[in-house]
Amino acid sequence: MRRREFMMLVGSAAAWPLMARAQQRMPVIGFLGSSSPDSYAQPVRAFRQGLSETGYIEGRNVAIEFRWADGQNDRLPALAADLVRRQVSVIAAPGSTPAALAAKAATATIPIVFQVGIDPIAAGLVTSLARPGGNITGVTNINTELVSKRLELLRELVPKATIVALLVNPTSPEITQAVSTDLQSTVRNLGLQLHILQASTERDFDEVFTTLTQLRVGALVIAPDAFFISRSEKLGALTASHAVPAITQFREFVVAGGLMSYGGSFTEPTRQVGIYTGRILKGEKPADLPVHQPMKVELVINLKTAKALGVTVPQSVLNRADEVIE
Repeated sequence: MRRREFMMLVGSAAAWPLMARAQQRMPVIGFLGSSSPDSYAQPVRAFRQGLSETGYIEGRNVAIEFRWADGQNDRLPALAADLVRRQVSVIAAPGSTPAALAAKAATATIPIVFQVGIDPIAAGLVTSLARPGGNITGVTNINTELVSKRLELLRELVPKATIVALLVNPTSPEITQAVSTDLQSTVRNLGLQLHILQASTERDFDEVFTTLTQLRVGALVIAPDAFFISRSEKLGALTASHAVPAITQFREFVVAGGLMSYGGSFTEPTRQVGIYTGRILKGEKPADLPVHQPMKVELVINLKTAKALGVTVPQSVLNRADEVIE
């Protein structure tokens, strides 16, 4: 073997362990999602954007291991345990209370960043919003607390509705309990009759809308659950085709034909999860990062749907709307 070839071979052999160690040093984020990649593509982009704002680009200086439950929340504990065995640097659980709880149950040492729509203190995720303590922090919005307000807004458009329904996901018991208790108190005060309907798969939607017709429901409130969020467009189209006045939290529902939405951004909280994840990778501790609370809410109304339903939108409601789709 020529001396030059020998030296190149020796150099390559010496470089290989260095390259391997460099790859090993790249942090790995475990992304725990209760939905599916297709239905959660937009929030994933927002998560990557938040990461990039802290200097982390997937494939360049950070890797992401995705674990998806595909709407089956009972799979989340095993998926979380798998990420722990993988010894990821951080677990991100955006947009799903069951995912956040599964991650918390799986590890007390790996940092966790959640995004939930309920009170994280009441859910047992943190002990304080200002100083979460332990290995977990994240983002909470006020979507659960707005359930009663959504019903009140909807009744301004359909004041004659005396029978109302709440759609919940039975595999998210924490959210189901919180919104059901809140809304039951509201309907008692308003003298309304409330039916609580359940869906945890798309196959359940046909039965739900058949039941809505049979019960002559005049107004539908959709709970702020990750499964429904990821299917906002489908639910918007279904409420339009079945002529059901309905409200949920995100604009995407209204764009697809739903009547109203009232809530925060669909993607902004997930971007914040990405930012917190990046800050933790840089060395900050979850215990020292206060739970982020986006406060901005928007009211969006689809006038085309209102006309199709024979619903007159009062000027007072139009004046409060942040966006009117015609």
